[in-house]
Formats: sequence, structure tokens, C-alpha cells
Amino acid sequence: MVNSIRRVVTGHTDEGKAIFSADEEFETLVIPSGDAAMATIWTTATVPADCNDDADGRLRDVGTTLKGGSVIRVVDMLPGASSPMHRTSSIDYGIVMSGNIELELEDKVLKTVGEGGIIVQRGTIHKWRNPSETEICRIVFVLTEARPFEVNGKALEDVAP
Repeated sequence: MVNSIRRVVTGHTDEGKAIFSADEEFETLVIPSGDAAMATIWTTATVPADCNDDADGRLRDVGTTLKGGSVIRVVDMLPGASSPMHRTSSIDYGIVMSGNIELELEDKVLKTVGEGGIIVQRGTIHKWRNPSETEICRIVFVLTEARPFEVNGKALEDVAP
């Protein structure tokens, strides 16, 4: 696998001994909008997470975020591609593993973040763009539900991607 992701998961035996419960490789899959390929690595149904939940977090049905929970996923932003503007009520940590990504906010204000850079996305309306015409930008995102930002006592609503 060219851009494979290796996921190693730990767990416990019934007696409480630490074990490896999964060690597998998989690839990202192109999403319907065609701007990126993604792979969910793990999710938790709650925050704080419950280490007694034996469900394979990768297989939980989630959207961009998970209400009441958390998500970690790998996103391969395809060359020259751009996401739509969107907002989620979440705190998102984006770690750029390779390539460069442009993070654009309202009014076309943007920053370019390269390999090793970390983005803390705090519920703002935004979009992602890969400025390279030839290279994938790989980002690891950890998303945790958050209360939405309020203006004059009114919560800013999510905007679907």
C-alpha cells in the first residue's frame, strides 16, 4: 500500500492484562465531494472516553464530528483541491504530516501551514485548500465536541461541509 496507515490498538483481557487488540493497515478513501481521501482511525462515543467500551471505534458511524464524543482521522487533501466553507461545534487539532495546507477563514484571510505544523481549529467557519498541483497534503485531525461560540448570547450554527 502506497499511502497506507498502520493502526495499532491496545486493550485488556478479562483479567485486566494489557494486550494488542488490533494491528492493521488500510488506506484513505476518496470522499464523495472528491476533494480529499479520508480514513477514520478511532472514535469515542463519549468525552471523557470509556476504556470499558469494547467497540471498534473505527467502525462507529460518524459525520465530520461525533456529538458527545471524539474522532481521529487521517485526511489526504488531494492536489489542488479545496473543501467547501464549513463550521462544526468542535475543537479540532490538525497535525500536518506532509505537504502544505491553506486554512482560509471568512473574508479570504488565510494561513499556509507546512509539514510539522499544528492547527487548533476552534469552531470557526473555514475551508481547507491544498496549494500543490502535484502533492497530497496528509493531515491527522483529532476532533472533540465543544460548545459553539456565542455572539450576543446566540450560538453560531454549524455549517455543513
